[in-house]
Amino acid sequence: MLPLIQEEVARHNWLDSKALIDFIAVSESTPGPFAVNISTYVGREVAGIPGSICATLGVTLPSFIIILIVAKCFEKFKSSKIVKGCMSGLKPAVVGLIGTAVISVSKTVFIPDGFSTTIFSDVTFYISAGIFILCVFLAFKKLHPILIICLSAVLGIACGYLL
Repeated sequence: MLPLIQEEVARHNWLDSKALIDFIAVSESTPGPFAVNISTYVGREVAGIPGSICATLGVTLPSFIIILIVAKCFEKFKSSKIVKGCMSGLKPAVVGLIGTAVISVSKTVFIPDGFSTTIFSDVTFYISAGIFILCVFLAFKKLHPILIICLSAVLGIACGYLL
């Protein structure tokens, strides 16, 4: 969903890339579906409260209707080889979409001016290495999500003051 949102926001020039990346961070850490949070925000920025309502409905209604139809039909065809093959094929597509989102956000955060500047400063390198080590650590440790969000906020504030 993120690549689609980024493409539409850029094509219509609703927000600049920095504002979009900032709100992606907020949307990911707030309760509720990411697409609903960000579409509500973009709708409000573009057209106020009516834009917020229309954008939210525009994001949620198509998925809701499609899921209702698929749920009704899936029960009947779930043992079909074709349906099983489609479900197996969706797994790599989801991984690809998540990977695209990671690359897109990483490029904006770590290389904001493109490749014309130094790719990684010392500070950016240490922050990236720290995030990687933290992710590896958290993969093996079960921590409450609220604790992770709070620790991330403290780390983000600290990095903001250091930079």
